[in-house]
Amino acid sequence: MALSPIAETAVTAAETESNTLVQTIAPSKTYSLDFSNGNIGGLVDGIEALKQFILKAIRTARGRFLIYDDDYGSELEDVLGGDSSFELLAAEIPRAITEALIYDDRISAVDNFVITQEGDAVYVEFTVTSVLGAFGMEVTL
Repeated sequence: MALSPIAETAVTAAETESNTLVQTIAPSKTYSLDFSNGNIGGLVDGIEALKQFILKAIRTARGRFLIYDDDYGSELEDVLGGDSSFELLAAEIPRAITEALIYDDRISAVDNFVITQEGDAVYVEFTVTSVLGAFGMEVTL
């Protein structure tokens, strides 16, 4: 028996009067994080909460923080840490981002990567397909 009233799963099934199962998506409400200035405040839900999870998972180094399990975070720091060629980055960034996100039950696909480099900055655009719909993401590494 859990001590928290919060549901453990993101998707639940409910039986209707006609004895058919209907899937409903549990709320994913979380605190809003402002990555540009480090402030926390307000609440976000739905696609905005999922986008926030994506940014946080990509920016968190996998295995570095004990608060997260081994599935959370990305290995982008290892990829970006050296004098890697653009060709190597273009091959490894999609793999690292996909592995950081695909374990989440809300996400079914991560694809359509477009990677560009200007100086030391690497810009990544990709599409996320989720239970809430498909949407584009842009990340600067």
